[in-house]
Amino acid sequence: MDKKLVDLFIKNAIAEDVGDGDHTSLSTIPANTQGKAKLIVKEDGILAGVELALEIFNQIDSGLVINVILKDGDSVKYGDIAFTVEGSTHAILLAERLVLNCMQRMSGIATKTNRIVELLKPYKTKVLDTRKTTPGLRYLEKWAVKIGGGVNHRIGLYDMILIKDNHVDYAGGISNAITAANNYLKEKGKNLAIEIEVRNLDELNQVLVQGNVDRIMLDNFELPLLKQAVELINGKFITEASGGIVEENVTEYAKCGVDYISMGALTHSVKSLDLSLKAF
Repeated sequence: MDKKLVDLFIKNAIAEDVGDGDHTSLSTIPANTQGKAKLIVKEDGILAGVELALEIFNQIDSGLVINVILKDGDSVKYGDIAFTVEGSTHAILLAERLVLNCMQRMSGIATKTNRIVELLKPYKTKVLDTRKTTPGLRYLEKWAVKIGGGVNHRIGLYDMILIKDNHVDYAGGISNAITAANNYLKEKGKNLAIEIEVRNLDELNQVLVQGNVDRIMLDNFELPLLKQAVELINGKFITEASGGIVEENVTEYAKCGVDYISMGALTHSVKSLDLSLKAF
């Protein structure tokens, strides 16, 4: 966990929600009231966000006592209790929606990712996330992918060079783009991996001639063409398939022998897992 990032996220999220006060709780519940609540799982899946929830509770009120029963990455079923929290009722109510919003989304992502990971077990292929994330929530969403057993691709624009179709077109072609990227890294003294996206076998052959990349992304390749491309690459570069890959067809892509499959659907259109925080 990157505590600096998490602390900043929590601070901003609390400020967004509380404004000048939780007036419902302030008006209906005496200030010193103590209470207990439990996090109830209402849907089968993979739990994620427990560690984050602890940080949220701690930042809101370090005096809250949390009893963790289930941890991140655990398989859960309807009716399971993930944890209990005890202490100031006002603090519990202030934390409730932020904890649930984060845990429900993270658990949904972890659950979907884990289903893909299980489907890919017979193959060498690993599933990657993408930058198709919710602004401001990227770290949490990619954290959830890891909890679900997936692999994080680059975190942002800064930690890898990924030459996509628009870069190639603006640069004036495959060769120009690869040459410029390598020259840039030398000039800046940076040690970043270079990946390039190709749209067809012609572009792939240009990359194979040019070299000087670490990974080739085979974008929107039909399955027979993807298999042919992997055979042409023949292990010289890391391979990644992307474009139109969903849970229903992911194994067909894995059968083509790619090292990675990237799926924006892990984060951009996932269904949240149903969870509830209830007083007891």
